[in-house]
Amino acid sequence: MSDSNTGPPGPNARERYAIRIKGHLDPRWAEWFDGLTLTPEPAGTTLLEGPLADQAALHGVLTKLRDLGLPIISIQSLDTNQ
Repeated sequence: MSDSNTGPPGPNARERYAIRIKGHLDPRWAEWFDGLTLTPEPAGTTLLEGPLADQAALHGVLTKLRDLGLPIISIQSLDTNQ
């Protein structure tokens, strides 16, 4: 029996990302950031988390953060099996 979760992702796979930025963003910005969940954190940071269609979508989010002048602290690709 083979496990269908192994092997390369299919063409419709969406990778999940966690992007931490300096400062707090109001959750109403989520729509502008491709529907990522925005979570203000006690340390004065905001966590943007969720699936993105592809690398182009990730770069689009990063460009928006740059254009707003928001410093990026970290970017993490999350395991889709979590």
